[in-house]
Amino acid sequence: MPTYIPHTDQELASMLAFLGLSSVEELFSVVPEALRLQRGLELASGAGEPDVLAHMDDLAQANRARADRLICFAGGGAYDHETPSVTRALAGRSEFVTSYTPYQPEVAQGVLQAIFEYQTMVARLAGLPIANASLYDGGSAAVEAVNLGVAATGRATVWVSGGIHPHWRTMLTTFAAGTGHQIRTIPLQDGITRWPDTWDSGEPPGVVLVGYPNYLGCLENLEQARALCDETGALLVVAADPVAAGLLRSAGEWGADVVVGEGQAFGTALSFGGPYLGLFACARAHLRRLPGRLVGETVDVEGRRAYVTTLRAREQDIRREKASSNVCTNQTLMAVTAAIQLGWLGTSGLAEVARRCAQATRYTRQALLAVDGITAYADAPVVREFAISLPIPAETMIERMADAGFLAGIPLDESFDGGRQALLVAVTERRTRDEIDAYVTAMAKAVR
Repeated sequence: MPTYIPHTDQELASMLAFLGLSSVEELFSVVPEALRLQRGLELASGAGEPDVLAHMDDLAQANRARADRLICFAGGGAYDHETPSVTRALAGRSEFVTSYTPYQPEVAQGVLQAIFEYQTMVARLAGLPIANASLYDGGSAAVEAVNLGVAATGRATVWVSGGIHPHWRTMLTTFAAGTGHQIRTIPLQDGITRWPDTWDSGEPPGVVLVGYPNYLGCLENLEQARALCDETGALLVVAADPVAAGLLRSAGEWGADVVVGEGQAFGTALSFGGPYLGLFACARAHLRRLPGRLVGETVDVEGRRAYVTTLRAREQDIRREKASSNVCTNQTLMAVTAAIQLGWLGTSGLAEVARRCAQATRYTRQALLAVDGITAYADAPVVREFAISLPIPAETMIERMADAGFLAGIPLDESFDGGRQALLVAVTERRTRDEIDAYVTAMAKAVR
């Protein structure tokens, strides 16, 4: 299949006429001038396609932030987990790759069943009875969970743990500008959310959002968060790590009303940030407010098992002024990929992955803390990720470690670091002991 299909002059003229434009330059005038290339590409005149492609590949090689060439200890929501060949082979089949929306169940039973199986697995991971057919990513799932909670409680005040991913918190703030939600960030103390004993004068929270584990990899006390919600009448939304669910008690068992998460770890490549997979599950009481799509199991006119999209005639579609969501789609391919990966792993396989991550994380953390100048950012228990404080700027450490062949981690932003020098490190089951030892040795040299 060609990677580039040229347009003829006649096709360009037809397109411009349809758009009511006079030239291609006018088409691209919507791009601010400061962002447009003000010169031609620095290519030899008349260079052949193979030469141009080779030159572009050389330029790409200058980008060292590639997990396939640098040993990856970076995480923060996107992880270098193992993807079995069976997952890639099955998820890459044309039946899944070319499918879009299964509006016609009579021709989409395979895809609908795969989504149904995905929902079942997500519900089991979350410990809640209902899961949707997925959302765009973990951040959008968190936004939708807050929208659901505010609609359910009728209170627009939202308490968000400072341990929630900073990108997710930014998304929540952005959407709140339109919805009117009042976002209050609750700070961390030694890596754990310090919930206030009482709320300030005014409206108590309608939604409480907390990570499990949080962005720093620390295990939060969900029992305390649940007690806070019981006291205030708020809904408890938990942003849970689905890999850690292989070892930890589920968020639903702790009393979560809604569980969200990022499903990238289940078969989706790092891919420079997407497309990813938003996990969303909730208690049965909130079924009618569930955002996105839901696939249900039924029988056809001949009594045979069948799958359909269901609960479509709800306020998201028919009473928009009362709707808590405008999402009417899902990430089918990523959801199917996750279902294949989870089906391949099974319960014991997921537990093994989580255990290997936890063991490798413990080994790496202890080895790094033995290096002069490196200290723990927080002492709370961790599973797959942890933060360390450095004697040099985190950005400097990342550059030095890249020269040594490692993606060292992610620097903590101001919402965590407060001006200190801290690095977030992730260790997955892919990291061998030799790789970890080499990583620690390289960091010991880099801090000098």
